[in-house]
This record gives sequence, structure tokens and C-alpha cells, in this order.
Amino acid sequence: MKRITAWRRRPWAGYAVVLAALVAIGVVYAGFSPQTDRAEAHSDAAAAPDLENGRKLFDRNCASCHGQNAEGTKDANGNPIAPSLIGVGAASVDFQVTTGRMPAMNPGAQVPRKEPIPAFNTSIKTDYEDPVRRRQAEEQLAQAQKNVSDLNAFVQSLGGGPEVPPASAVDPKGGDVALGGKLFRTNCAQCHSFTGQGGALTGGKFAPDLHDVTPTQIYEAMLTGPQAMPVFNDTTLTPKDKQAIIAYVVEVRNEQNPGGNGLGRIGPVSEGLVGWLVGLGLLVLAAMWITAKKPKKLKKS
Repeated sequence: MKRITAWRRRPWAGYAVVLAALVAIGVVYAGFSPQTDRAEAHSDAAAAPDLENGRKLFDRNCASCHGQNAEGTKDANGNPIAPSLIGVGAASVDFQVTTGRMPAMNPGAQVPRKEPIPAFNTSIKTDYEDPVRRRQAEEQLAQAQKNVSDLNAFVQSLGGGPEVPPASAVDPKGGDVALGGKLFRTNCAQCHSFTGQGGALTGGKFAPDLHDVTPTQIYEAMLTGPQAMPVFNDTTLTPKDKQAIIAYVVEVRNEQNPGGNGLGRIGPVSEGLVGWLVGLGLLVLAAMWITAKKPKKLKKS
């Protein structure tokens, strides 16, 4: 006991205690860290093939316009051909490729929606009665979904950006339809019309109709602002607001037309056109028929 007390009084005793404590902490940490390190290494190894596949898909389908390193390209006069994809995020890529807008075939004022290329076509039908054809379609769908996910992950790795929203955030059942209607009429109806039919804009651009888009694509469009559309980030429209708008759009496009033919659901324009051309036209034809009818000759008595 006297020996220990004598050591405690020496100048280097404090340093020895601190060193012993650090060694003890290191030993305890080393006992727990290998399992975590192995899990992280396994996760990195599992993610690497996905990023590699995403890189191959990018080189094959995107690099010719956006550049080998996604830095964007310009023509000889310095005018941009395709923008940089660094920092645009996975949500933007997912929207563009699943709606068929990218890869773009013909440049113009606005790239229209079209059938996605087979590598990214996540809308393949699988409800075939033939089991062989159904299995083939399911395999194609699974591969397309993996390709889109891998491409999203690759572009996300270049510089971050908005990510693809989770399924819970785009579920229409979780949104307030009444609130969504108010928000849609305030922020969206000026371009897409009150029922999401779309409309013409300036400079050859247009707001597309919202009938065939998925809830995820609606959310991604609000989040990233593709082409002529403004960006509605989470400070402008909260995730709950976006979910409410999705609920409204889905509700409106599933509604019936109790009054008869919807006439494209574009409001008084089509209704007035039908009223003038059909209604007034029938009145004119009726008047012509009445005035053209000749009276019968009176019989001689």
C-alpha cells in the first residue's frame, strides 16, 4: 500500500493514469468495432455493383449529351446543349427517365413525355394470362426498376440533391383532398388548369396534363421543377402540402362526369365552343328548313 502511495506522489503518475485509461478505452472499442466495420464493408461492397451499373447506364444513355462526368455540354458558340447533372439529385433523374423525357430524342423548346426506353420502362404490364409471357414481363420490369435505381444512385453520388420520396410521402390516402384543392388552385391551376388537363405556355412550351403521371412523379416534379415548372421546395410547399396536392389530383382524375360528356374538362372554352357551333348551328339549320318548305297548292273547287 505504501508503494502505491509513493507512486501516486511521483510527477509522472498522472500521465500514467491517463495513458492506462486511453488504452482501456481503445481495447473496449476494438472489441465492438470489428462487427460494425464488417457490416459497413459489406454494405459498401453491395452498393459498389449498383453504382457501377449506374455508371454504365449513364455512359450508354446520358453521357453523349451531359458529358462523361455529367458536367454538361455546350455547342461551338458556347450555348448549352445539356445541363450539368452534378447536384440535381436522384429525384430529378427518376422523374425524367420514368416519364420518357430522357434520353431526349429531339431537342426543342420542351421535351415531351413519351414511352420510356426499355432499360428504364417501369410501367411494363405484367398481367398476362400466359405464365411464360408474364414471367418474362416481370423479369423485364424488375430489371428496369433496378436500372432506374442504379442510375439514380450514381447521379446522387456525384453531388447530392433531392432524393426520391418514400412511398409513405406520396400515398394519396394520407393527403387532405380539400387542402390539396386549395393549394392546387393557388399554385398549379394557372398552367395545368383546375382539373390537371394542362395548357399552352409561352415560347412553345406547355404544361402537360396530369392524368397518366404517378404520385411519385407528381411529388418529384414539385420538388425539382422540371423544364418550365418552378421549384416548390419544402419551404414553399411542405411534404404534407405536396401529399395533399397529390390526393387532390388523384381524386379529380378519378371523378365521373355526371352531367354527360366532360368535353375535355377544360371548362368554358370547350363548353362555349360546343354551344356556338352545335347549338347555334342546329338553330340555323332549323330556320333554313322551315323557310325552305313550300306550301301545297290549293285544290280547285
